[in-house]
Amino acid sequence: MRAPIAIIIFFTFLVAGTCLAKPVLSQNSQAAIGRLKIMSYNIHHANPPSKAGLIDVDAIAEVIKKEHPDLVGLQEVDKSTKRSGNIDEAALVAQKTGMHYRFFKAIDYDSGYYGLAILSRFPIDTSGSIDLPQVMKGEARILSFIGLRLPGQGPVIFANTHLDAQHADSNRVVQVKRIIDELNKKKEPVIIAGDFNSEAGKETIELLDHSFRRSCIISCPFTIPQVNPNKTIDYIATRNAGWFVTEHAVIPETYASDHRPVTAIYQLHPDAHTIPINNTPKH
Repeated sequence: MRAPIAIIIFFTFLVAGTCLAKPVLSQNSQAAIGRLKIMSYNIHHANPPSKAGLIDVDAIAEVIKKEHPDLVGLQEVDKSTKRSGNIDEAALVAQKTGMHYRFFKAIDYDSGYYGLAILSRFPIDTSGSIDLPQVMKGEARILSFIGLRLPGQGPVIFANTHLDAQHADSNRVVQVKRIIDELNKKKEPVIIAGDFNSEAGKETIELLDHSFRRSCIISCPFTIPQVNPNKTIDYIATRNAGWFVTEHAVIPETYASDHRPVTAIYQLHPDAHTIPINNTPKH
């Protein structure tokens, strides 16, 4: 009788262990359990400020990999420019991080292109961009966006932008108005990330706050410059999405770019339109 009893005990523990073990979740399954991590990162065309002329795509990719974001908005991205050695920076970062991507041209530059990129841990269904207006002549700027479906959640729009840096708030105000008008047309939850080149309290951000909820509202960590930062101009915000902010952070990265990357973690809910938004992030 000893052998059968031993077998029974073995299988009892096996079944119990199977029931109690936590499932091993891949990065792609995080949204299915209600967690979404967003990153906004101005990458300075992958040129570390301390290394004039050097292009270090690996450094940018390592920053992203370390944070494991689900969606990333990248600004100041080169494609096939001479200064960057004719490489496709968005494609290389996507390859090194294992993410889907889209590049969006803002301007022709140095025999190539310069603009924005979006990385996604989920398949990208649709993508597009619109030109942003100006009241004073400056460098052309765009709004880029993708459509995707979050596992267990539904369709979402993720947008990315980089507003004018030259003309105080004159261009930025008309640009953010166009962004709001465009994204207000979307019925899906919308996330926007980007370098807005404007601080809280300025008209540009006040306009943004009328239609979107930033992941950080009060005492937000500074994002620029990368060493001893003294102002916040990079943001993540949502519209039409009843998600709770569980964490907002600015990563203390001082080598890869002249901006520090910004991340926000949202707790999702399947009925996103009826759950109030909590804008009290952890620091």
